[in-house]
Amino acid sequence: MVFTTRLSGGQRGAGTRNGFEHELRKLGVVQKNSRPNHPTTCGKAERFQQTLKKWLRGQPDQPTTIAELQARLDRFRAEYNHRRPHRSLEHRATPATVYTSRPKASPGDRDTDTHDRVRRDRVDKAGKITLRYQGRLYSIGIGRTHARTHVIVLVHDLQIRVVDATTGQLLRELVLDPTKRYQPTGRPPGPPRKRTSPNPQSRVRAIPMS
Repeated sequence: MVFTTRLSGGQRGAGTRNGFEHELRKLGVVQKNSRPNHPTTCGKAERFQQTLKKWLRGQPDQPTTIAELQARLDRFRAEYNHRRPHRSLEHRATPATVYTSRPKASPGDRDTDTHDRVRRDRVDKAGKITLRYQGRLYSIGIGRTHARTHVIVLVHDLQIRVVDATTGQLLRELVLDPTKRYQPTGRPPGPPRKRTSPNPQSRVRAIPMS
C-alpha cells in the first residue's frame, strides 16, 4: 500500500492513488508493479539479493555495526558492477559497461495522463461524503437534505460530480481544493432561528381565592 493503492481493490480503494503515485506522475514516471504472488516476476532482483547475501556470509570479518555493514555493501557494489564479469551479458561484460553503452530512458510527458474513477458511496447523516486524493482524506459537503442517499461519485482529476444513484440527479459538482480538508457546499447559511415569545393572551394568571 506504500507503493500503490490503485490495485488494492475494494469499493473505496479501487482506482485511487497515494502520495507516492502522484509524485511519480508529477515527475513523468510510469509506474509498473510486479504481479502479486508471482515471485518469478521479480526473479532478477531476487537472484541479485541471493548473490549479495552469499557474498556477505563468505567474508572472513563479519560486520558488527551499521557503518561496517554499509562499507561492505559499498565494496560489493563496486565489485559487482565494475569488476565481476556477468555470465548473462555478452562477452561476459560487467553491468557498468553495458549500462554506460546503452541509451538512457528519460521521463515522459504525462500532462495528458488524467485520473478518472467511479465509486459508489452513501451520504452520511451529517450530509457529506469522503474522498481520498493523494493519500489524504477529504470531506465533501452534499447537504443534510440528502443524508443517507446512495450516490455515484465521478472523479476526473480534481473535478468531482456527485449523482443520486437512484434518480440520476446531480447533487454536487465541484473542483477539489487540496488545501482544505473539508469542501463546503458553498450555500449561504440560513437565517438565524428567531426565538418566539409566548403570547401574552395565552398566559394563565393565578387568581387568589377569597
